[in-house]
Amino acid sequence: MLTVIETPIMTLGLFALPVLLVGVLLSILVLAPYRTGLLSGARACAALTGVSLLMAVALLGTVSTYPGAASHGFWAYVLVAWAMAWLSVEELSGLMPQSPLGQRLVALAIPLSFGVWLLILWQLAVVGFGVPRVLLPAPSEIWLRLLSSPQILWEDFRQTFLKAVLIGYALGCGSGFLVAILVDRVPFLRRGLLPIGNLVSALPIIGVAPIMVMWFGFDWPSKAAVVVIMTFFPMLVNTVTGLAAADRIQHDLMHTYAANYRQTLLKMRLPMAMPFIFNALKINSTLALIGAIVAEFFGTPIVGMGFRISTEVGRMNVDMVWASIAVAALAGSLFYGLVTLIERVVTFWHPSVRG
Repeated sequence: MLTVIETPIMTLGLFALPVLLVGVLLSILVLAPYRTGLLSGARACAALTGVSLLMAVALLGTVSTYPGAASHGFWAYVLVAWAMAWLSVEELSGLMPQSPLGQRLVALAIPLSFGVWLLILWQLAVVGFGVPRVLLPAPSEIWLRLLSSPQILWEDFRQTFLKAVLIGYALGCGSGFLVAILVDRVPFLRRGLLPIGNLVSALPIIGVAPIMVMWFGFDWPSKAAVVVIMTFFPMLVNTVTGLAAADRIQHDLMHTYAANYRQTLLKMRLPMAMPFIFNALKINSTLALIGAIVAEFFGTPIVGMGFRISTEVGRMNVDMVWASIAVAALAGSLFYGLVTLIERVVTFWHPSVRG
């Protein structure tokens, strides 16, 4: 019996018990008035969030002391903390602030809470089960790699995103938009060019990327060329569809004003097409980053996100791989968010924005 008590699993349970029992007691004290309706709204959300975070801190501190030694009781505590977090997010989603600022804060707090708890559960699962870092590093290890390698990650980011992605995105979306205007003006191009565009857009990137490297070299222009190919036809198709969105009554109204093609295009058809154009811009904001990273797998200088991922996997530096993935995900999310903010400013009149 003494041998069983001295095992890491039992030691973990005895070490966690005084700390986590406080969290469980607070959970009961919060859940009782919450379920009876005495605690609701913002106060219930604050209480549930505070208790869940308190238990999360205790769980993270405990599991880091005894990695790979989590018992069934430990995971029961994790389940209680996760349930409290679930209730807090559910209560938070039911809040209806009156001010626009409060509404925005609530809209941001819901995905932020979900993301924080996703990282917490990831950390607890990897450390608690003792998962080898070669298979899946813990978020704490990825964070340490981000802090220890800022210069390398910045050079990769500048090579891939600031050069290949942004330049290719601008050229691909810009040329797709201009060709869409030409296609709309010349009807036979719509019947001849769009089917070819659909065919080219279906080409696999792993087949196009090596060809672009052969044509434009190993530096960022070949990656930008891949991005141009990936972003051109989504913009072309969406813009052509958007230009055809105006109905017959709107065309008749512009005709009664004696508007010519240019006036009709600028005053009516392009504003009507803006939701379609921004839809293509948002799709291309993620496609551009994916295309540039994949293109770097087929030849690049010794810098770039795709180069870093492919080489560090071979060296078994999985934390560096995940650090590069984290930087790419953050850059792509911010880029997508920027396009969305511009869309809300430009298409403020659209029901999807006003609603």
